[in-house]
Amino acid sequence: MGADVTHGSVLDLIGNTPILELTKMDAGPCQLFVKLESQNPGGSIKDRIGLSMINAAERDGKIKPGGMLIEATAGNTGLGLALVAAQKGYRLTLVVPDKMSQEKIFHLKAMGAEVIMTRSDVGKGHPEYYQDMAERLQRETENSFWVNQFANPANPLAHETGTGPEIWEQMDHELDAVVCGVGSGGTLSGIGRFMGKVAPHVQMVLADPEGSVLAGIVEDGEMREAGSWVVEGIGEDFVPPNCDLSLVAEAHVVPDGEALHTARELLLREGVLAGSSSGTLIAAALSYCRAQTEPKRVVTFVCDSGNKYLSKMFNDYWMIEQGFVERKQHGDLRDLITRRADEGGVVSVAPSDTLLIAYGRMRLYDVSQLPVMDEGDIVGIVDESDILLAVHRHPDRFGGLVREVMSSRLELVSPAMSIDDLLPVFRGDHVALVVEDGRFLGLITKVDLLNHLRLQIP
Repeated sequence: MGADVTHGSVLDLIGNTPILELTKMDAGPCQLFVKLESQNPGGSIKDRIGLSMINAAERDGKIKPGGMLIEATAGNTGLGLALVAAQKGYRLTLVVPDKMSQEKIFHLKAMGAEVIMTRSDVGKGHPEYYQDMAERLQRETENSFWVNQFANPANPLAHETGTGPEIWEQMDHELDAVVCGVGSGGTLSGIGRFMGKVAPHVQMVLADPEGSVLAGIVEDGEMREAGSWVVEGIGEDFVPPNCDLSLVAEAHVVPDGEALHTARELLLREGVLAGSSSGTLIAAALSYCRAQTEPKRVVTFVCDSGNKYLSKMFNDYWMIEQGFVERKQHGDLRDLITRRADEGGVVSVAPSDTLLIAYGRMRLYDVSQLPVMDEGDIVGIVDESDILLAVHRHPDRFGGLVREVMSSRLELVSPAMSIDDLLPVFRGDHVALVVEDGRFLGLITKVDLLNHLRLQIP
């Protein structure tokens, strides 16, 4: 038996991640492999650059004991920095755009980072743009260091000296293409530089979210107007200083919906729980592979774990609300129902359930009201106000029954009614219960209507 290997620090576990061949997804004539960067201790590829950039700052005297690290991050760089900063005793302030998943926010705060939320709908030069805000905070804070992953040379260096050589050795020097996304540009540039030295035939392929400006620059040299995208951590509205697009052989643009569904398919087919940016990379890699006329060996990345996105891309109702899941459309009010009874989506309580059960169900499913069902019929509705009025001076009344506090005054609407017919219901601070021929189909809230209208935006 071999000797057990032990480590003295979690930082020793960064890197040397495994590579897995995907055998159950259609890669055309090619072999497609994924490097499981989700196996890093902080859960993402960004652990590598977090360690590299902080080590470089220490070597260069840019950060002193007890100092503060400041960074702008739209993805996992903050988690990598938080992991390293906590182990080395530095304070960390992160400026993040407001599209970052709640799981990441909770993770960052649990690791001791201060998180400042800012807008994701503004560009460089705006005072609330996340990078500009981080730079300003550094100027205003003594003994602080702005990490600046977008221009920090220790970022691509981590991949040139670590990730790239690992891939080359793990693939037994038989490799034809590497598919990368660009957040800061470090992965693409670092691996591209390494491959340029040892295996110049290896193509660097860019996977870019639809709305990002980078693919257009690769394809025709044009800087198009940036759009918006849901995928976190990759895609840009400018070319980061660390991003060397001259290394890119070709680019593939991936819409959000394709990326998210690819990540879900990866879990179902291959058993790999991956994040949204991984969905973009794998979708682009599959597109590249299927376009080949001869066998090639292609590597891309599982950049981080999908456990940070369970409330988003792995939540069927979030996917529906965002318009990423096609549902049967009826052309009437049924199309506004998020949780449909015919799909088993209705969350309800019985008249004989306790208020504690009702409250717990509201919290579990993040809803404010529940239909009260009795043998398939809707007999009432109970909301947070009903429970609060019952228990605010008598917490023991959580043991009371739903039937004692529910409202039996039901705002019933037919599917054939118009959206305008919903407005009087909402003005009364009620929800609309959609019923057809005595059968409850689901409820419509103000948020459901707002989301329906939002999806009509061209």
